[in-house]
Amino acid sequence: MQIGPKTVVSIEYTLKDETGEVLDTSDGREPLDYLHGAGNIIPGLEKALAGKSEGESIEVTVSPDEAYGRRDAKLVRKVPVRKLADKNPQAGRRYRAHLDDGVAIVLVTAVSGDYASIDANHPLADKTLHFAVKVAKLRAATDEELAHGHVHGAHGHGH
Repeated sequence: MQIGPKTVVSIEYTLKDETGEVLDTSDGREPLDYLHGAGNIIPGLEKALAGKSEGESIEVTVSPDEAYGRRDAKLVRKVPVRKLADKNPQAGRRYRAHLDDGVAIVLVTAVSGDYASIDANHPLADKTLHFAVKVAKLRAATDEELAHGHVHGAHGHGH
């Protein structure tokens, strides 16, 4: 079996930035499961894994355009503190915010009175990412997983 649409893929991975710092890894945890072709992982990594088989290992460099995108200055702005889940936010921490275009996790960069300066860009925006990935397991997706567009865990829906 090879990775393609309608495949549930389990991967062991280590993600590093351009300096070689480990940003995330599955070491010491269960492999990451995703439904191939459903947009569950960044496009550049999904493309690199297409056609691979169980047991194969790859190393791939993913540009920001195929990962978490470019920083968007429009996502850096001031909002009323009441829009944040925590009514006593601290600069340098992330919070859930209710913005006009939906709910987002934002970085609070400053607080002044009733307003917070926020950055809603993904923390890995503008970063070139380096992945070392091993395909741990493959299986066909269930009809329910295909209908929902994501993998269901061993204990039913979600993780």
